[in-house]
Amino acid sequence: MPSIRSHIARIFVRLNSTLMLGGRCPVSYQRFLFSEVVPRLAVKTAGVRNEPADIPGMQAEWLIPESAVDDRAILYLHGGGYVIGSISSHRSLASQLASAAQSRVLIIDYRLAPENGFPSAVDDAVASYRWLLSQGYKPWQTGIAGDSAGGGLAAATLVSLRDSGEPLPAAAMMLSPWADLELKGASCRTVGWRDPLVSGYALRKWAAMYLGGADPRDPLASPIYADLKGLPPLCIHAGTREILLDDARRLADRAREDGVRVDLDVCEGMFHVYQFFSPLVPESREAIKKLAGFFRDKTAEGAGSAA
Repeated sequence: MPSIRSHIARIFVRLNSTLMLGGRCPVSYQRFLFSEVVPRLAVKTAGVRNEPADIPGMQAEWLIPESAVDDRAILYLHGGGYVIGSISSHRSLASQLASAAQSRVLIIDYRLAPENGFPSAVDDAVASYRWLLSQGYKPWQTGIAGDSAGGGLAAATLVSLRDSGEPLPAAAMMLSPWADLELKGASCRTVGWRDPLVSGYALRKWAAMYLGGADPRDPLASPIYADLKGLPPLCIHAGTREILLDDARRLADRAREDGVRVDLDVCEGMFHVYQFFSPLVPESREAIKKLAGFFRDKTAEGAGSAA
């Protein structure tokens, strides 16, 4: 049964979503709420400092916990439908992951739509991963993580890197991934109205802005349609009350069909990207621990294989 705190969090999320008018307000207002107002309410993660990361042509930031193991790093790709979201909006969530994983986290401001459409976000994520390796981090000691659109972007980044013949990270962690920009998942119709964070209307608007006429079945836009062979182990989280539940399930099924190791965790009663509320909500805190443990286990395996 979902905790009392998760019910309170859901009410808070519903209020925030109401302020965004279900995605019907101007993009500038959505960005203001998500990146300026919401972060003021976030819990600061003790023992994690932030400092600029010098990636050419891109805003980026290191989140560094006191307990960080120097040779491990996670590239974090924020959510927001490819239209909103930023380092600021996701600093708290990424800091929680950094602390639990005892790893540096590199979070970036990839280019957003409609100013920069598909595949700008993929290009920026790929460039950021290449930069990470250029700083001396080994592929088997790195991971890629992301939530919502950032979760789908993480999958697309892996596919792009694999197709380019580049070394892949040890693991990827995807929180409520948006993997199908056609919105064909049954949960968009059957569960969507119960999700307090995001609506089908907003997702359709954001998809149109990002695609700009591109094919929604392009594997780098909707990795549910990609060949996933050769990707590293994936940890995919979702909740039973979220609009993109079937994106997570279908992506996990596709990956398994292609021989990829997948841990799929569906949390009863939880909504879209419920991990935002760690450490205040027990289910959110536990999810962050699982994601961090998955990363630590897979990088340990990778280091052992490389030795």
